[in-house]
Amino acid sequence: MFFLDIANATVVAAQTLWQQDIAAETIQIEKTPAHFEGDITIVVFPFVKMARLKPEDTATAIGNELINTIEGVASFNVIKGFLNIVMKPAFWLNEISKIKSSSNYGKLQPAESKTIVLEYSSPNTNKPLHLGHIRNNLLGWSLAEIYKAAGHKVVKVNLINDRGIHICKTMVAYNMWGKGETPRSAGIKGDHLIGKYYVLFDKASKEEAVELGIAKDDDTDTPLMLDARAMLRDWENGDARTLELWNKLNSWVIEGFEATYKRLGVDFDKIYRESETYLSGKEIVMKGISDGVLQQDPDGSVWIDLANEGLDRKILLRSDGTTVYMTQDIGTAVARQKDFSADSMVYVVGNEQIYHFDVLKKTLKHLGYSWADSIMHYSYGMVELPEGKMKSREGTVVDADDLLDEMKQTAADISKEAGKAQDLPAEELDKLYEMIGQGALKYFILRVDPKKNMLFNPSESIDFNGNTGPFIQYTHARIRSVLSKATESGIDTESLEWNSEAALKTQEKELIFQLLSLPQMIGKAASAGSPAIVANFSFELAQMFNSMYQEISILREPDEILRNNRLLLAKRTAETLRFIMELLGVELPERM
Repeated sequence: MFFLDIANATVVAAQTLWQQDIAAETIQIEKTPAHFEGDITIVVFPFVKMARLKPEDTATAIGNELINTIEGVASFNVIKGFLNIVMKPAFWLNEISKIKSSSNYGKLQPAESKTIVLEYSSPNTNKPLHLGHIRNNLLGWSLAEIYKAAGHKVVKVNLINDRGIHICKTMVAYNMWGKGETPRSAGIKGDHLIGKYYVLFDKASKEEAVELGIAKDDDTDTPLMLDARAMLRDWENGDARTLELWNKLNSWVIEGFEATYKRLGVDFDKIYRESETYLSGKEIVMKGISDGVLQQDPDGSVWIDLANEGLDRKILLRSDGTTVYMTQDIGTAVARQKDFSADSMVYVVGNEQIYHFDVLKKTLKHLGYSWADSIMHYSYGMVELPEGKMKSREGTVVDADDLLDEMKQTAADISKEAGKAQDLPAEELDKLYEMIGQGALKYFILRVDPKKNMLFNPSESIDFNGNTGPFIQYTHARIRSVLSKATESGIDTESLEWNSEAALKTQEKELIFQLLSLPQMIGKAASAGSPAIVANFSFELAQMFNSMYQEISILREPDEILRNNRLLLAKRTAETLRFIMELLGVELPERM
């Protein structure tokens, strides 16, 4: 990790010059801007106070120390409070030669590894997964992989919301209009089938509201809604017929979810179900009443008053004794802490739930759970289409399965138009189109800062020349083609050795710098919780290789030493691209 080596040498310089200690991680080291001479820039303003010198003089003093202590430093220059260091070509080649395996090189070993329980997906069993769920799943899965690469133990969990009023709506609708229909008889996945009845319920309830003179957007007292609430009470009271129907419909939906998860490439270490945690949450709430932490109103409902903490009163149990989302989240959080002794519990949930998680943390703290502060709401923005927002109840969502099919077909159409990989066998082409389609979808979503709302346009995500997954996939395939041609010409690419005495072109040096920055990037992405940092790094790396490929000959280079170094650089780039794109769940093809 050359950044750390430079930082440590700067620490020693400060001790030698001014007998002052400074933490290596606080030293700002950057790539020197293109319009200045240099490779590495150290920001020296933090040293000015201890040196009692002008910024320029402080930087000069540090530069002189580094040129004497680091063999790889060729020269330096100072621009105000910025120390620009020029490294010898041998430094870069010696550093890159130290990397034996990119799969291990990028992984960090922190002084303190944490156990992180990370929840994502968390679907309701009343509808199929949609585009919003895709962003959630991709963010959650990628975040888990980034945390692992940063040296932490990660437990990926899913909470299936398989009970509640929304589930009862589909049950009421199926009882009324299902006529014994099954996924097999309908010829569709179970989650799609049940989603159909959720939409039917909403439509029928709104029509009832209009007939009864109730506001269309407030159908809480329609006959259908009263039936749904009655069914929820029957469920919580253990009514056998209600539970039988509930089990049947949920099993269809969960089977559908599992098929989508498998295709999307996401997985979980443990799956919780709300139906298994809500009772423990209810018990905790009841204990909170006896402990005087919670309040019970005359109608029997239970509340927590957080008005003095910038929130308001939050219901935890309804007057009829049924539970709410907060109740089961309390039970689930306590169960997870018991199961894994987590240092941090991360919830990947959209930003519309910020208030919910503020209440959850404060409620758990009032209930006596000191670890409540370890809860982190990983809030992300909504994903929309050019056509506008999606609404599940109205059936205007973009179904995840349909979107995956559309991405595959779009990948096939654009690949054919661009003349890519048309010489491959049909079966291999089919796999390639799936890989390109999913690569385009995942990269397009993950390259955006998770805190921002985003607009997803399928056709824009598949561009072999832009900031897209397919561009990076094609770069990897190009490198693999170069290496294959080298092997065919008799070069043993597995036995090549770096030669540190070779000259370096600017494009090669920039590419090496990017490769050596990998550990720093992983640390930054983990600290910020941002797969976008990984995505943008991979795009820059692919761009740099393509720039080198266009400007510098590899296989046609007559100098064997230069050729072999460039082949090794190409190979290391391909390995690094594969490693970092795996953190995003994107597969890279050998041929395109």
